[in-house]
Amino acid sequence: MGIAVAGMDFLSDRASMMREALQKSQTITDNVVSILGSFDSRLSALETAMRPTQIRTHAIRKAHENIDKSLKSAEVILAQFDLSRQAEAKILKGPHEDLEGYLAAIDQLRSNIRFFSSNKNFKNSEGVINHSNTLLAKAISKLEDEFKQRLNSYSKPIEPDRLFDGLPNSLRPSSGSPGNQGEPGGRGPSHNHSEHQNVDLETAVYTPPTLIPPRIIPLLHDLAKQMVRAGHNQQLLKIYKETRSLVLEESLRKLGVEKLGKDDVQKMQWEVLEAKIGNWIHFMRIAVKLLFAGERKVCDEMFEGFDSLSDQCFAEVTASSVSVLLSFGEAIARSKRSPEKLFVLLDMYEIMRELHSEIETIFKGKACNEIRESALGLTKRLAQTAQETFGDFEEAVEKDATKTAVLDGTVHPLTSYVINYVKFLFDYQSTLTQLFQEFETGDGTVSQLASVTMRIMQALQTNLDGKSKQYRDPALTHLFLMNNIHYMVRSVRRSEAKDLLGDDWVQIHRRIVQQHANQYKRNAWQKILQCLSIQGLTSSGGGSSVGDGGNSSGVSRALIKDRFKIFNMQFEELHQRQSQWTVPDTELRESLRLAVAEVLLPAYRSFLKRFGPLVENGKNPQKYVKYTAEDLERMLGEFFEGKNINEPKR
Repeated sequence: MGIAVAGMDFLSDRASMMREALQKSQTITDNVVSILGSFDSRLSALETAMRPTQIRTHAIRKAHENIDKSLKSAEVILAQFDLSRQAEAKILKGPHEDLEGYLAAIDQLRSNIRFFSSNKNFKNSEGVINHSNTLLAKAISKLEDEFKQRLNSYSKPIEPDRLFDGLPNSLRPSSGSPGNQGEPGGRGPSHNHSEHQNVDLETAVYTPPTLIPPRIIPLLHDLAKQMVRAGHNQQLLKIYKETRSLVLEESLRKLGVEKLGKDDVQKMQWEVLEAKIGNWIHFMRIAVKLLFAGERKVCDEMFEGFDSLSDQCFAEVTASSVSVLLSFGEAIARSKRSPEKLFVLLDMYEIMRELHSEIETIFKGKACNEIRESALGLTKRLAQTAQETFGDFEEAVEKDATKTAVLDGTVHPLTSYVINYVKFLFDYQSTLTQLFQEFETGDGTVSQLASVTMRIMQALQTNLDGKSKQYRDPALTHLFLMNNIHYMVRSVRRSEAKDLLGDDWVQIHRRIVQQHANQYKRNAWQKILQCLSIQGLTSSGGGSSVGDGGNSSGVSRALIKDRFKIFNMQFEELHQRQSQWTVPDTELRESLRLAVAEVLLPAYRSFLKRFGPLVENGKNPQKYVKYTAEDLERMLGEFFEGKNINEPKR
């Protein structure tokens, strides 16, 4: 109990002490608050007293900042003046000694003009700008002179040999210049044409020559860029055109290109014109794939970043050269049509087709529209003229009225000409297919070519039928037709025309050849074979002789003699005449001789065996039995050899 009372007293004392402590703390807090309030009022007073000083200090600091800015601006302006003086000094020296430094000075001058134009508050800025602009105009004028001088210095005509080095081996001239009248590259304008060669040419690699040294192009590009920035595009175009167009024209002239028009073409002999067309085809390849391609590269590099200017410069520079080349093609396409021109027209059409993609690529852009359209127009005109010439040829074959005498019945020059013509056409089969597509009529191009070929062959046959009527001897008429149609059949069988005309055509015309051979035998040998017939050999009394087992009983010796005399005379006449006739094909000639021998010799042997003794037993038997069967066989071997071909008889 005592312990509990003691604990309560202890707690009471502790609580009393805590109350006293709290009272002291509150007193201290009140005192501190009172002191802080006194500080606040004194600080406010101090701040009020310091404000003027702060304002003056800020003003001084701002003044210093403005002075610093002014000094820096002055330094920048002075630096611009210094750079202007340096640039002016370089510009006044000219571009010859240090072109790169000169170009840098122009850039600096432009930078100064921009600087002072944006700092118009500087009181002398207008004067500085005017002076700089005047200096810049002089600099650009000197730059134009420098561009012209450098472009002239490095623009030289390309020698033909350098151009030939860029050609595929198959097109390089073996000797001489293609500007001569010979066949360039060993390839004639129309002969020895083959379509696999065209395929090779399409995949061949061409290497355009370097027209301006690569190290010079960047400098010319920088000069051009400064002129463009100065707005001197037209001056730049004029300088480039005047310099480079003359170089291209001279390069083509050295190659052998001539400026020829329709009147010039009309006056030329065909052999000369044909050679010039062959050269033109070669020149077109060289011009487009090498010369113009090289010029396009120069333009693109020199005017990089200025595409429209590049296209315009290229169009202006090449226009005259292209015109010279295309005008010759136009002159040929518009000249008087003739069959021999078809192949050169096809050659020209081929080269224009071959170059089409290059022309579209090289002569790109709006500025070259006219050149592209001219090239395409020539291609279409060549196609049209070739097709019209094709039609003319068919008509000319049918109506050919040449009086060329073929006295020996051999193959007529017209036949060989037409067949060779058709064979050449098949060397151009893909070209003709493309040509027919230019003027599509609804039929397939292959069947269209077959149809045209058949019409030409039929026209030839019609003409030959007419020519065959010139012969007085029906046997020679049929021999002539046999020879010519056989030549047609043999030529077709050995060429691509067989696939186009078909086996039916070949078989039909082989039968026609056989029919004419049969007609020849009938007309030439029917009369003489009648001499070897027993018909009409009846007894006439007095001169009869019985022999040979009675086989010739009742037959007049005089009639037999007469028959032998007539046979000898007729055979000798046939031998004399038909030895002058010609069957040029060895196989056909031997076949025809054999066919005659198979009819004549058995009949002669039989007649000789049966009636020969009647004559041999009489006077002068050799006068009547002049030939043995072997003699006749030997003499038949001399038929159709074309001997004594100038004999006027037919």
